[in-house]
Amino acid sequence: MAFVFRQKILFKHCDPAGIVFYPRYFEMLNDCVEAFFADVLHHPFEALHGAGGVPTAQISAQFTAPSRHGDVVDFTLCTAAPGRSSLALDFRAACDGETRLKANSTLVFVDGNGRPQSWPESLKAALNAQAER
Repeated sequence: MAFVFRQKILFKHCDPAGIVFYPRYFEMLNDCVEAFFADVLHHPFEALHGAGGVPTAQISAQFTAPSRHGDVVDFTLCTAAPGRSSLALDFRAACDGETRLKANSTLVFVDGNGRPQSWPESLKAALNAQAER
């Protein structure tokens, strides 16, 4: 089952041409992931990042159409089943049915020293349940 995160494009997201400055999309993707962890998995980042975290190890994106100040963009997030310490994510951002961005990334669950570690059982179970939908 997909998770949808709605983002209104704000002035702070735009460059002088009035379109989203591409690095801001990466911030919005992270906002989507953070909301997914809190709202769907019930493992908010503020709790996860106490003794480690889930940094992005890989990300790629295709920018297919510009988004402008005032647009409302729906970021759809789909996950695969988690690996031992990694998680593959696929994103599609669209406004009024028009795709604006396609992206994929890999998160890695790490300890306080930044070393990969196995997902906690409760989080892995929540990720597996989400991937099965």
